Amino acid sequence: KTEESIREYPVGGIVYFKQNLRSPDQVKDMLTRTQKYFRDNTGIEAFLAVDEEGGQVSRISGREEFGIASFPDMSEIGASGEPQKAYEVGDKIGTYLADLGFNMDFAPDADVLTNPENTVVANRSFGSDPQLVWQMASQVATGLEEQGIWPVWKHFPGHGATAGDTHEGFAYTDQTLEELWEEELLPFRNAVEAGADCVMAAHIAVPAVTGDDTPASLSETMIDEILRQKMGFEGVVVTDALNMGAIQDHYSSGEAAVKALKAGADLLLMPSDFHKAKEAVAAAVENGELSQERIDQSVIRIGIMKLKRQQYEEK
Repeated sequence: KTEESIREYPVGGIVYFKQNLRSPDQVKDMLTRTQKYFRDNTGIEAFLAVDEEGGQVSRISGREEFGIASFPDMSEIGASGEPQKAYEVGDKIGTYLADLGFNMDFAPDADVLTNPENTVVANRSFGSDPQLVWQMASQVATGLEEQGIWPVWKHFPGHGATAGDTHEGFAYTDQTLEELWEEELLPFRNAVEAGADCVMAAHIAVPAVTGDDTPASLSETMIDEILRQKMGFEGVVVTDALNMGAIQDHYSSGEAAVKALKAGADLLLMPSDFHKAKEAVAAAVENGELSQERIDQSVIRIGIMKLKRQQYEEK
């Protein structure tokens, strides 16, 4: 079934969850076969991704079937003030993910916890000091990269100041761009400067910046103007999961997919209805709402990111 689906819909990658991952042998076999199907059908490898931050967001560590001890929450790592501990988290996670056949991890969490009432990323964040968060997150990213795993910096523009949970519905921050620039955006600015390949755009509304309640993941102001033009990011932007309440309660799958691409996103993660999202994007290109050039930009960014890895592996 997987092979048939890849032949029919050669997507950029697949994200896996706990229910897909039963044992080391099963995961290795599944990912090896899946990557072969992609190579055979498209000539290029797929992103095989998982959410493995350590702490409370882990699909593998802490599970008896995998025999990998759980990590402390990132808030605890941040409180230690020792970047080496963050590096060890990235290195260990990278080691077992690579061994299983993954090549992408939706981590590190680079959210600066500026709202103490925030419950969504409370223990997932390294802390409330932007500089500390950058130091810690960059060490996790380095540890992952050294094991051949793409880190994905999340959740741009920063989930730490928000009220509300985007899994359930609307979440926003009332920070101005000036405030975000010095706090929540600092880890992302530094990551871009250091050559980050991939950033995840969150479904957070930033009305003081955009003038409305459009989530950052669908906002041209946030992705194209701020992340790409103002911050200079040339890599791949992946949306947070498009089946989360903040999106599917307010937009159809097709509408969200087209809006995200118009905003400057490259990878559309988990639309609630994959087929409707695909059809809407194709129709938008046909009727001129989305230009072929806009699609090509994303394909080129994704292609560059994948080919960089291929060249690295060949060395």
